[in-house]
Amino acid sequence: MENHNFKIIPYSSDLRGQLIDVWEKSVLATHTFLKRSDFESIKILVQTMDFGELDVFCLTEEEEMLGFIGIYDFKIEMLFLSPDYIGKNLGRMLLEYALTELKANKVDVNEQNIHAVGFYQKFGFVEYERSELDDQGNPFPILRMEKK
Repeated sequence: MENHNFKIIPYSSDLRGQLIDVWEKSVLATHTFLKRSDFESIKILVQTMDFGELDVFCLTEEEEMLGFIGIYDFKIEMLFLSPDYIGKNLGRMLLEYALTELKANKVDVNEQNIHAVGFYQKFGFVEYERSELDDQGNPFPILRMEKK
């Protein structure tokens, strides 16, 4: 990924459309355990979110958002990358920013998203709790992880 001018910038409402677009593409590419109806329900929830309530930072190149991370109370609430940029160390860039600049030390991960679980484990996160249901009460097991 040479000759790239990546920046991590704070979220602002003018980035909302790009953020939702990145979220949608990322979830469709990585959350293969979701049925289409599950995805549509979650999408409605995401579209109603006020991202200003979290510490959200966007990874951009020029004017294009490539990914974003959202933190609340030292917990990573979301980390999504455009599928074209998964596996190119950009998730690492966002995570390291959250760990060093925002002091994040926890994350909840869908257990069925094995690549995400492995990603966080690689950075020293370990499971401390498991829930059969996600925060909306859906049957998608969640691993609660913390950085050791």
